[in-house]
Amino acid sequence: MFTIDDLAAHEILDSRGRPTVKASLLLSSGHSGTVSVPSGASTGIHEAHELRDGDPQRYRGKGCLKAVNSVRHIRAEAASRPWRSQQELDNFLIDLDGTPNKSRLGANAVLAVSLAFARAVAGAKGQSLWRHFASLRTDGASMPAQLPSPTINLFSGGVHAGKQVALQDVLVLPLPARPIDEQMAAMAEVYACAVDLIARDYGQRNLTADEGGLAPPFKNTHEMLAQADSCCRAAGLEPGIDYRLAIDAAASHFHVDGRYHVDGKDLSAGELVSLYRIWCRDYPMHSIEDGLAEDDWTGWQELCAELGDSTIVLGDDLLCTNPNRIRRAAGSACANALLLKVNQIGTLSEAQDALELARGYGWHVVASARSGETEDDWLADLAVGWQADNIKVGSITQSERLAKYNRLLYLGNHKPFGSGAGRLA
Repeated sequence: MFTIDDLAAHEILDSRGRPTVKASLLLSSGHSGTVSVPSGASTGIHEAHELRDGDPQRYRGKGCLKAVNSVRHIRAEAASRPWRSQQELDNFLIDLDGTPNKSRLGANAVLAVSLAFARAVAGAKGQSLWRHFASLRTDGASMPAQLPSPTINLFSGGVHAGKQVALQDVLVLPLPARPIDEQMAAMAEVYACAVDLIARDYGQRNLTADEGGLAPPFKNTHEMLAQADSCCRAAGLEPGIDYRLAIDAAASHFHVDGRYHVDGKDLSAGELVSLYRIWCRDYPMHSIEDGLAEDDWTGWQELCAELGDSTIVLGDDLLCTNPNRIRRAAGSACANALLLKVNQIGTLSEAQDALELARGYGWHVVASARSGETEDDWLADLAVGWQADNIKVGSITQSERLAKYNRLLYLGNHKPFGSGAGRLA
């Protein structure tokens, strides 16, 4: 049993300079947990609701003081009660909110409490956070034996970078045969080659988007992909051996009146799928994320039928880490992979349900950060403990991104993931 003695929250700023919530929870054992929650810019309409203040005179309506007050309300209801498990606390939070999308208390408030409780309980159990996350699994999964491989934002467009091209991100994945420190060193060289390329070909310095991806004025998406591939080769990497590419299309943002607007063309879902097929033929493609709009279920079926045998068809806005949408996508053969974002659903336990459901379907799982992040590194522990295949944090610049990568680098140098000695922190 774990009893909450105190629970507090305050408003902090995320990596975009917008407010978010930080919560601190104290157990009667004296162990505490403090967590900062992220916020997305490219958000799906089916995500759990972030509670914002709506005051245009303060942070242009994005303030989170209402969410902070929600945490105080949770404290009044949850303190001094014994909690047997994470599931019990999360069920209480869901019931206390009482809405389908956490719009009463706010998913930003609910998630902050859910994660702060997990971090405090890990301390009370004397466990590393990743080990505690692993212990929550109910599907019989073994303790993780390796770290997830990173997916690195190289070039950005879409809503992350002023929409100079339709695609939101082109990413590079080091293939996971190497230790994490070697993977990161290879990606740092790719990024350095990209900085050189931008200076040479576009006469620009390395201006970056929300998640650290570089954002030169590409003429079209073909150029964006070709330059990403060129940077990997310039770094001395072999396609399909040392690296693969990935696309985060975020297609809902260029979907208007049932059509997809890419490179000045007005495409049907089928025509867009044909374009993806060409890219998968021409480049060492690992995955296509949000290749169709979030409610274009027929288009997703076509994408999965055409490319799902050779390419990971990754659902983000389509799925929103929501078990109900995952079931529908699996039943309709619309995806074969889950992008797991805990704040899309609002509690740790619901995200775990989504994870275990996706694994039950044999899906690939990518644990993901958001465009509005903080220096908190809990996502790295979650990706390790829940055995994500990949972790998607952003580029290898900006402290809110590096906090997660640096946690992976630390774990990679300590047992059981590396040759280093000593206990994991």
